[in-house]
Amino acid sequence: MNTWKRYDLLKQSISHYSSCAGLKSIHIVWSEPNPPSDSLSKFLNHVVESKTKGLKKIKLSFDINKEDSLNNRFKEISGLKTDAVFSIDDDVIFPCSSVEFAFKVWQSAPDAMVGFVPRAHWVDKSQGKKDYYTYGGWWSVWWTGTYSMVLSKAAFFNKKYLRLYTNEMPASIKEFVTKNRNCEDIAMSFLVANATGAPPIWVKGKIHEIGSTGISSLGGHSEKRTGCLNRFVAEFGRMPLLPTTVKAVDSRIAWFW
Repeated sequence: MNTWKRYDLLKQSISHYSSCAGLKSIHIVWSEPNPPSDSLSKFLNHVVESKTKGLKKIKLSFDINKEDSLNNRFKEISGLKTDAVFSIDDDVIFPCSSVEFAFKVWQSAPDAMVGFVPRAHWVDKSQGKKDYYTYGGWWSVWWTGTYSMVLSKAAFFNKKYLRLYTNEMPASIKEFVTKNRNCEDIAMSFLVANATGAPPIWVKGKIHEIGSTGISSLGGHSEKRTGCLNRFVAEFGRMPLLPTTVKAVDSRIAWFW
């Protein structure tokens, strides 16, 4: 779980996800200049213990980082016992039933990114270049039914991609992400698509956003993301993202599927 000085949101999110079945451990990506307080650590551990009612042991840990960088959310986690990683921001809540369904979808395609927040890209011919790409937000996905990324703010992926991002992602891309404080999720989408040659999988789920601000709320967000797309294409030497129209829906609870 990625977080930054939003302790009330962190407490809400940890409290919620601690009750989800299948959870084995919680790793909080901590990039603040000061370490987490003892009171925060004790509170969160108490919440986890109370939610699990002592029926299972869930390890909660803070992954402390010296540098404030969005790349930190994809650092390799030492001693991670599960193959599946659920990457989530501290300000988004999905019902446990949706998370558990998404996990089952991931189990059917364990090399893919499986997530709740789809985004798109397309060739922008207005620029007069055959290889210039534009970033498409939610409304582009809604209008066309097509997507090529699922954002890491709420997605499952194999833990091997943490190792690949840490050790094999071009340093120039990680430096770009750190400097611009944006696009680490696009970079991870590039990495997975480049490794698999396949698109991600979008899972239907109702999102509850409990925060009020974030990078995506800032002006010029889409233009910056478009810049990231084209920068990463140049670094990878090609566009690895593949569009798809596939959507995973839990037919047990959906009238239309």
